[in-house]
Amino acid sequence: MIDPHEFDIQTEVAPAYYNHILDFIYKYYLFPQPDAFSEIKKSKKQGKNYLDFIFTTPDKMGQIKGTVKSGEKIKVKLVKEGEISPEILDKLAEDIFIAVQIYEESVRQSTIYLAWVEGQKIIPEKPPTLGKKTSKKLFGSNLLVVYLIFFGINITLFLLFDLYLAVIFIIGIQLAIVLLSDKIFMKMADWEITPENPNIHIIQYQLPEDEYKFFKKALGKNALFQIKKEIYENTLAQGIPPNCRLGEEVFSKYGFHCKPLQSSYKAINVYDIVKEAAEKFDLNVPRIIINNNLLPNAAATGPSPKRGLVLITTGLLVQLNEEEVLSVVGHEMGHLVGRDPIILFSLISGEFILRLTVLLPIVIINPIIYLIVALGSIFFVAKFFEARADLLSAMKIGKPQVLAEALRKIGYQKLQFERMTSQRISSWAIWDPHPPIYFRIKRLENMKKPDKIQSPLIQSARDVFSGFKDVFKK
Repeated sequence: MIDPHEFDIQTEVAPAYYNHILDFIYKYYLFPQPDAFSEIKKSKKQGKNYLDFIFTTPDKMGQIKGTVKSGEKIKVKLVKEGEISPEILDKLAEDIFIAVQIYEESVRQSTIYLAWVEGQKIIPEKPPTLGKKTSKKLFGSNLLVVYLIFFGINITLFLLFDLYLAVIFIIGIQLAIVLLSDKIFMKMADWEITPENPNIHIIQYQLPEDEYKFFKKALGKNALFQIKKEIYENTLAQGIPPNCRLGEEVFSKYGFHCKPLQSSYKAINVYDIVKEAAEKFDLNVPRIIINNNLLPNAAATGPSPKRGLVLITTGLLVQLNEEEVLSVVGHEMGHLVGRDPIILFSLISGEFILRLTVLLPIVIINPIIYLIVALGSIFFVAKFFEARADLLSAMKIGKPQVLAEALRKIGYQKLQFERMTSQRISSWAIWDPHPPIYFRIKRLENMKKPDKIQSPLIQSARDVFSGFKDVFKK
């Protein structure tokens, strides 16, 4: 956030729910903590709803007067009185931010999402699975999954062939996957974004929970897809942007009425966003594919920058504004320009060769401990490259604070999890190529002149080691 004392939280909820956000903050955050919050009151001025409160520190040595104003942008103002440490102020600001994100997540559970790309096939929306809702795969593929797949292939080939032939096959298969990664990803795509069809159109209908359940139960799975097709034929197929009014005729046929205050619409020129990022990195525009999935995510792959590919989900486009999407794409461009897919392949293959040669006596003594150490080392080194991708986005796109805000939005659950020191330690230790979310956000927000850094990879490795050491000091 630009200013910890006064800041905005952009929300994706429809106008009908602006005031509900304040009710949620009051009911689930302020009211349950009577020792910390007092003089809580809601008011309305000039058509805007306000929530005021006073926060008192546990030692009673200072207070913070807070005001939260509803709207498309939730405006928060925090005024210190007495002895207030920056940590307490930041935690209060972050608490309010997380409360807004939790409310938005609850609204998503009863929201109908419809997304289209002009001139391309109509695809039903895929909700994120329960395991993916925490958005642990922030901006990239999970190296652990890749490693485990390779490990399974290794075992199978060792059972079928002798040692040397199996090694040749294994490395050859891994290399082929990396070299063909852009083509493999293309097979997974729902849509491809091109200069001729650059836009994604997204409508959200945010319904009360009971109405949403009735709607889903009464119409069944296939009706929504049929509605989506009919709205497309009545709007985009005729060159008309879709909206609530134009969709009303279609919805009314199915016993559902669109209320403008419960809906929102936006068109995102994804091609222009990726093109702008590519130009800042002095790269050709990579191929752009979209997965119509509500999990907010992005990834980049390809054997070289010239054969790069960027994947973006509709969930990312729903939750982030265009400036934030640009910074996320900048992170992915950082992976492409750094040739990270090839480097990570080399790391995995190098460990595999060492495991069967120089390190084989150690592996035989205790294969389980060896795998834990080897995996831990690979994932820790992989954190250097994720940190470098953040840094390259900050250097080239020039908006580290915007990328930090994007991370905060889609990683708020993980951020909340990392509040305790013990959880921060585990976030460094788990098999995940990404550094902890709190570290990435703090690092980005503290960047003053990232464009002056001479070696992004060396600087990122230093930052990761420093962040890892700092967690044991608290």
